[in-house]
Amino acid sequence: MNDMEAKIKRINELYHKSKSEGLTEAEKDEQTRLRQEYIASVRGNLRMQLDQIDIVDADGTISNLKEKREAAAKKNQSTEKKYV
Repeated sequence: MNDMEAKIKRINELYHKSKSEGLTEAEKDEQTRLRQEYIASVRGNLRMQLDQIDIVDADGTISNLKEKREAAAKKNQSTEKKYV
């Protein structure tokens, strides 16, 4: 069993315990932390998949989503600096 499978199993255990008998504060904190780690992992995996996608524009040029995302992030950073 890999690390993420173990975390999912623990998340589920905590969920079922919360429904049957309730959780201690430490268990609630653990549940929140594990859920955040799981969500971050899913987002990271999705981002890696999306970064591999190439889009054919109307004019026939091919652009990579990762390059578009990075360019947009760079543009947003330069825009934010102007207003700070």
